[in-house]
Amino acid sequence: MTLRNQMLIWIAFLVILILLLWLFRGILLPFVIGAALAYLLNPLVNQLQGWRFSRGWATAVVLLCVITIVVGVFVMFVPLVGQQIIGLIQRMPGYVQDLQKLIVEWSPSINEWLGPERATQFQASINDLARQVLSFIATLPAELVNIGYTGAAVIGVTILTPVVAFYLLLDWEGMVRGLQSLLPRDHKPEINGILSDIDKSMAGVIRGQGGVLLIDAVYYATALSLLGLNFGLAVGLISGLLSFVPFMGFAVGFSLSIGIALVQFWPNYWMVVVVVAIFMGWQFIEGNILYPKLVGSSININPVWLMFALLAFGALFGFVGLLLAVPLAAIVGVLVHFGVAKYKASSLYNGYANTLDVPAQRGETGDITSAP
Repeated sequence: MTLRNQMLIWIAFLVILILLLWLFRGILLPFVIGAALAYLLNPLVNQLQGWRFSRGWATAVVLLCVITIVVGVFVMFVPLVGQQIIGLIQRMPGYVQDLQKLIVEWSPSINEWLGPERATQFQASINDLARQVLSFIATLPAELVNIGYTGAAVIGVTILTPVVAFYLLLDWEGMVRGLQSLLPRDHKPEINGILSDIDKSMAGVIRGQGGVLLIDAVYYATALSLLGLNFGLAVGLISGLLSFVPFMGFAVGFSLSIGIALVQFWPNYWMVVVVVAIFMGWQFIEGNILYPKLVGSSININPVWLMFALLAFGALFGFVGLLLAVPLAAIVGVLVHFGVAKYKASSLYNGYANTLDVPAQRGETGDITSAP
């Protein structure tokens, strides 16, 4: 089979896959979460198997422990977090108005610092932002109701997700063997190399980045609550859980925290400085210690490409698309690196005469690729 035909087959397969995802996007949520949960828990099940557990018992024990932890966290924290989020939404218009009053009080200093023209533009921008925030808050309850209606199968998802995860974990090794048996024999080592790179990238996304996200949420919620910031628990959790979008969690959490701190603590500006230190200090720790340790170089996604993937898949597939965007972006990144390595080993890049002198080259994925 020629390279052209192979490319056409893979492109057709990709188009069919995207079409199927779009057609069944309304029922995919429990299967996506269940598959991610199975992938996340498979190493623990393998560890229990090494301790003489059968695959069935190991799967049951791991899932039972996870469900117990999730239910415990839900019972202990969700009512409190829900109250804080509702209180924050209700109080937000008041915070916006209080900030506008503070800006009016600071207007002489702002005029002196920026000049009359720039100060007028600054105040106009703040007022416009305030109107947008108030408009968003006014429509938020209706949006939450809509989400509730479209997500009316929450109970079904709650029941289906562990069932899907259980059966996927139970037959994980069989699925891997079945996939291996379907690989083309001539290209099997090369495809296994690609799958190994995808596995590392997915581990970085689901296990590594997921761990960073949870640590961020716990840190921000704890630090802001101990500081005594109003609705600190809700703001901290929002900051951490939005961290899967580059800079989004930091930007939203920092803006909310500074706005609340100015209204709550002013004129004690030292408390505002502490809020700034909480966010800036953690950004340094996350970027230089936490992220390299937990994620490392296993995921190499450009933030612009990641934001595009989130917007594109979110527009196409809704909430399921948001869940799939980051893993699929990681997979595409691996395939692009492999494609670049193949291109650099081809006669199109090196010229036919040069490829005769170089029998093989090592691609960026770590595999040995023969020059055509």
